[in-house]
Amino acid sequence: MILPETWRILGGTWIPLEAAVTVCENGKIIFSNKFLIIQVAICLIRPRPDSNGMDTLAKLFGGSARVKVMRLFLLNDAVFELEEVMSRSRISRVTARKEINALMSMGFLKNKFITKEGSRGSKKKVQAWFLDPLFQYLEPVRDLLVDPHILLEEDMLKRFRPIGKIKLMIVSGVFVGDSKSRIDILLVGDKFRKNALQQVIKGLEVEIGKELDYVVFDTEEFKYRLEMRDKLICDVLDLPHERLIDAMQLSTFVFPK
Repeated sequence: MILPETWRILGGTWIPLEAAVTVCENGKIIFSNKFLIIQVAICLIRPRPDSNGMDTLAKLFGGSARVKVMRLFLLNDAVFELEEVMSRSRISRVTARKEINALMSMGFLKNKFITKEGSRGSKKKVQAWFLDPLFQYLEPVRDLLVDPHILLEEDMLKRFRPIGKIKLMIVSGVFVGDSKSRIDILLVGDKFRKNALQQVIKGLEVEIGKELDYVVFDTEEFKYRLEMRDKLICDVLDLPHERLIDAMQLSTFVFPK
Protein backbone atom coordinates (compact mmCIF):
# COMPACT_ATOMS: atom_id res chain seq x y z
CA MET A 1 0.00 0.00 0.00
CA ILE A 2 1.02 3.63 -0.45
CA LEU A 3 0.92 5.85 2.61
CA PRO A 4 -0.65 9.35 2.48
CA GLU A 5 1.34 12.40 1.49
CA THR A 6 1.88 13.20 5.16
CA TRP A 7 2.47 10.85 8.04
CA ARG A 8 2.02 11.50 11.73
CA ILE A 9 4.81 10.86 14.23
CA LEU A 10 5.26 11.55 17.95
CA GLY A 11 3.70 14.64 19.47
CA GLY A 12 1.28 15.26 16.61
CA THR A 13 4.02 16.39 14.20
CA TRP A 14 3.29 15.89 10.52
CA ILE A 15 5.99 15.52 7.87
CA PRO A 16 5.80 15.04 4.09
CA LEU A 17 6.38 11.61 2.67
CA GLU A 18 8.38 11.93 -0.52
CA ALA A 19 8.96 8.25 -1.20
CA ALA A 20 6.63 5.36 -1.85
CA VAL A 21 6.47 3.03 1.14
CA THR A 22 5.55 -0.63 1.12
CA VAL A 23 4.16 -2.05 4.33
CA CYS A 24 4.46 -5.81 4.57
CA GLU A 25 2.03 -8.04 6.43
CA ASN A 26 4.46 -8.52 9.32
CA GLY A 27 4.70 -4.77 9.82
CA LYS A 28 8.14 -4.40 8.27
CA ILE A 29 8.48 -1.13 6.40
CA ILE A 30 10.54 -0.83 3.24
CA PHE A 31 11.50 2.61 1.95
CA SER A 32 12.70 3.58 -1.48
CA ASN A 33 14.19 6.77 -0.02
CA LYS A 34 17.84 6.28 0.93
CA PHE A 35 17.70 8.45 4.04
CA LEU A 36 17.49 6.29 7.16
CA ILE A 37 16.56 9.35 9.19
CA ILE A 38 13.37 9.82 7.15
CA GLN A 39 12.52 6.15 7.49
CA VAL A 40 12.74 6.27 11.25
CA ALA A 41 10.92 9.57 11.63
CA ILE A 42 7.95 8.23 9.72
CA CYS A 43 7.58 4.78 11.26
CA LEU A 44 8.59 5.29 14.90
CA ILE A 45 6.08 4.52 17.62
CA ARG A 46 6.60 5.38 21.28
CA PRO A 47 8.24 2.54 23.26
CA ARG A 48 6.05 0.64 25.66
CA PRO A 49 6.38 1.73 29.32
CA ASP A 50 8.27 -1.48 30.10
CA SER A 51 10.70 -1.09 27.21
CA ASN A 52 13.99 0.77 27.05
CA GLY A 53 13.73 3.91 24.93
CA MET A 54 17.42 3.92 24.04
CA ASP A 55 17.27 0.30 22.85
CA THR A 56 14.26 1.07 20.68
CA LEU A 57 15.88 4.12 19.10
CA ALA A 58 19.15 2.25 18.61
CA LYS A 59 17.38 -0.48 16.64
CA LEU A 60 15.50 2.03 14.53
CA PHE A 61 18.48 4.28 13.79
CA GLY A 62 21.00 1.51 13.25
CA GLY A 63 22.80 1.56 16.60
CA SER A 64 23.18 3.39 19.88
CA ALA A 65 26.32 5.15 18.61
CA ARG A 66 24.30 6.99 15.97
CA VAL A 67 21.67 8.03 18.51
CA LYS A 68 24.38 9.40 20.83
CA VAL A 69 26.10 11.37 18.06
CA MET A 70 22.83 12.80 16.75
CA ARG A 71 21.72 13.87 20.22
CA LEU A 72 25.11 15.47 20.78
CA PHE A 73 24.59 17.78 17.80
CA LEU A 74 20.87 18.32 18.41
CA LEU A 75 21.31 19.47 22.00
CA ASN A 76 24.44 21.55 21.62
CA ASP A 77 24.77 24.57 19.37
CA ALA A 78 28.45 23.97 18.78
CA VAL A 79 31.10 22.75 16.37
CA PHE A 80 32.76 19.46 17.32
CA GLU A 81 36.08 17.97 16.28
CA LEU A 82 36.47 14.21 15.94
CA GLU A 83 38.12 13.88 19.35
CA GLU A 84 35.24 15.73 20.99
CA VAL A 85 32.64 13.52 19.33
CA MET A 86 34.57 10.47 20.56
CA SER A 87 34.90 11.65 24.16
CA ARG A 88 31.40 13.12 24.53
CA SER A 89 29.73 10.06 22.99
CA ARG A 90 32.21 7.51 24.38
CA ILE A 91 32.74 5.77 21.08
CA SER A 92 35.87 4.71 19.23
CA ARG A 93 37.59 6.72 16.50
CA VAL A 94 36.49 4.24 13.83
CA THR A 95 32.86 4.36 14.99
CA ALA A 96 32.88 8.16 15.25
CA ARG A 97 34.15 8.54 11.68
CA LYS A 98 31.63 6.00 10.42
CA GLU A 99 28.66 7.76 12.05
CA ILE A 100 29.82 11.24 11.04
CA ASN A 101 30.23 10.15 7.42
CA ALA A 102 26.77 8.56 7.45
CA LEU A 103 25.17 11.68 8.91
CA MET A 104 27.05 13.85 6.42
CA SER A 105 25.69 11.79 3.52
CA MET A 106 22.15 12.26 4.87
CA GLY A 107 22.60 16.03 5.04
CA PHE A 108 22.23 16.03 8.83
CA LEU A 109 25.78 17.35 9.43
CA LYS A 110 28.07 19.76 7.60
CA ASN A 111 31.80 20.19 8.02
CA LYS A 112 34.29 23.02 8.04
CA PHE A 113 37.89 23.63 9.00
CA ILE A 114 38.64 25.58 12.15
CA THR A 115 41.91 27.03 13.39
CA LYS A 116 43.24 25.42 16.54
CA GLU A 117 46.19 26.53 18.60
CA GLY A 118 48.80 23.82 19.04
CA SER A 119 51.91 23.49 21.13
CA ARG A 120 54.29 26.44 21.41
CA GLY A 121 51.72 28.79 19.98
CA SER A 122 51.59 27.13 16.59
CA LYS A 123 48.26 27.07 14.76
CA LYS A 124 46.77 24.39 12.60
CA LYS A 125 43.52 23.79 10.77
CA VAL A 126 41.42 20.83 11.85
CA GLN A 127 38.20 19.42 10.50
CA ALA A 128 35.05 19.86 12.56
CA TRP A 129 31.33 19.22 12.14
CA PHE A 130 28.10 20.99 13.01
CA LEU A 131 24.37 20.43 12.67
CA ASP A 132 22.96 21.68 9.37
CA PRO A 133 20.13 24.05 10.37
CA LEU A 134 18.63 23.66 6.88
CA PHE A 135 18.26 19.89 7.13
CA GLN A 136 14.79 19.24 5.76
CA TYR A 137 13.61 16.96 8.56
CA LEU A 138 15.41 18.67 11.44
CA GLU A 139 12.38 19.42 13.63
CA PRO A 140 10.72 15.99 13.32
CA VAL A 141 14.04 14.31 14.11
CA ARG A 142 14.62 16.67 17.03
CA ASP A 143 11.17 15.85 18.39
CA LEU A 144 11.96 12.18 17.99
CA LEU A 145 15.38 11.96 19.63
CA VAL A 146 14.92 14.63 22.28
CA ASP A 147 11.40 13.57 23.23
CA PRO A 148 11.28 14.04 27.05
CA HIS A 149 9.09 10.97 27.48
CA ILE A 150 11.69 8.76 25.82
CA LEU A 151 14.49 10.28 27.90
CA LEU A 152 12.56 9.54 31.09
CA GLU A 153 11.84 5.97 30.04
CA GLU A 154 15.51 5.07 29.84
CA ASP A 155 15.79 3.32 33.22
CA MET A 156 16.15 6.56 35.16
CA LEU A 157 15.34 5.22 38.61
CA LYS A 158 17.32 2.02 38.09
CA ARG A 159 20.38 4.04 37.11
CA PHE A 160 20.36 6.01 40.37
CA ARG A 161 19.98 3.05 42.75
CA PRO A 162 23.75 2.69 43.38
CA ILE A 163 24.09 6.23 44.80
CA GLY A 164 22.10 5.49 47.98
CA LYS A 165 18.62 6.14 49.33
CA ILE A 166 16.93 9.01 47.49
CA LYS A 167 14.22 10.90 49.36
CA LEU A 168 13.35 13.31 46.57
CA MET A 169 14.20 13.24 42.88
CA ILE A 170 12.90 15.91 40.53
CA VAL A 171 13.76 16.15 36.85
CA SER A 172 13.22 19.23 34.73
CA GLY A 173 15.00 20.98 31.88
CA VAL A 174 15.89 18.54 29.11
CA PHE A 175 13.75 15.79 30.68
CA VAL A 176 10.54 17.80 30.37
CA GLY A 177 11.44 19.81 27.27
CA ASP A 178 11.84 23.10 29.14
CA SER A 179 14.82 25.18 28.07
CA LYS A 180 14.11 27.83 30.73
CA SER A 181 14.84 25.56 33.67
CA ARG A 182 18.12 26.18 35.53
CA ILE A 183 18.68 22.52 36.34
CA ASP A 184 17.91 19.10 34.89
CA ILE A 185 18.03 16.98 38.06
CA LEU A 186 17.46 17.78 41.75
CA LEU A 187 18.31 15.13 44.34
CA VAL A 188 17.67 15.09 48.08
CA GLY A 189 19.07 12.42 50.38
CA ASP A 190 21.69 11.69 52.99
CA LYS A 191 25.11 10.09 52.55
CA PHE A 192 25.02 9.71 48.78
CA ARG A 193 27.93 7.85 47.20
CA LYS A 194 29.57 10.71 45.29
CA ASN A 195 31.65 8.57 42.94
CA ALA A 196 28.63 6.48 42.00
CA LEU A 197 26.58 9.65 41.43
CA GLN A 198 29.22 11.11 39.13
CA GLN A 199 29.34 7.91 37.10
CA VAL A 200 25.56 7.87 36.72
CA ILE A 201 25.51 11.50 35.58
CA LYS A 202 28.34 10.94 33.09
CA GLY A 203 26.54 7.93 31.65
CA LEU A 204 23.35 9.94 31.20
CA GLU A 205 25.25 12.80 29.58
CA VAL A 206 26.73 10.42 27.02
CA GLU A 207 23.37 8.92 26.04
CA ILE A 208 21.47 12.20 26.09
CA GLY A 209 24.22 14.15 24.36
CA LYS A 210 24.22 17.12 26.73
CA GLU A 211 26.02 18.15 29.90
CA LEU A 212 23.47 17.96 32.71
CA ASP A 213 22.98 20.62 35.38
CA TYR A 214 22.16 18.97 38.69
CA VAL A 215 22.04 19.84 42.38
CA VAL A 216 22.25 17.62 45.46
CA PHE A 217 21.02 18.49 48.97
CA ASP A 218 20.87 16.57 52.22
CA THR A 219 17.44 16.48 53.83
CA GLU A 220 17.90 19.23 56.40
CA GLU A 221 19.56 21.62 53.98
CA PHE A 222 16.73 21.16 51.49
CA LYS A 223 14.09 21.86 54.16
CA TYR A 224 15.99 24.96 55.31
CA ARG A 225 16.33 26.29 51.76
CA LEU A 226 12.66 25.63 51.13
CA GLU A 227 11.72 27.50 54.30
CA MET A 228 13.88 30.42 53.21
CA ARG A 229 12.24 30.36 49.79
CA ASP A 230 15.52 29.65 48.08
CA LYS A 231 15.22 30.99 44.52
CA LEU A 232 16.73 27.93 42.83
CA ILE A 233 14.37 25.50 44.54
CA CYS A 234 11.35 27.74 44.03
CA ASP A 235 12.19 28.07 40.34
CA VAL A 236 12.40 24.28 39.99
CA LEU A 237 9.04 23.75 41.69
CA ASP A 238 7.35 26.60 39.81
CA LEU A 239 8.54 25.57 36.34
CA PRO A 240 7.55 22.32 34.57
CA HIS A 241 9.04 19.28 36.31
CA GLU A 242 8.46 15.62 37.13
CA ARG A 243 8.73 14.09 40.60
CA LEU A 244 10.20 10.64 40.15
CA ILE A 245 10.68 10.05 43.88
CA ASP A 246 9.07 11.92 46.76
CA ALA A 247 9.34 9.46 49.65
CA MET A 248 8.72 12.02 52.39
CA GLN A 249 6.65 14.47 50.35
CA LEU A 250 9.50 16.94 50.68
CA SER A 251 8.47 18.84 47.58
CA THR A 252 5.16 19.70 49.26
CA PHE A 253 6.80 20.84 52.49
CA VAL A 254 4.71 23.79 53.72
CA PHE A 255 6.23 27.25 53.82
CA PRO A 256 6.01 28.78 57.31
CA LYS A 257 3.80 31.85 57.61
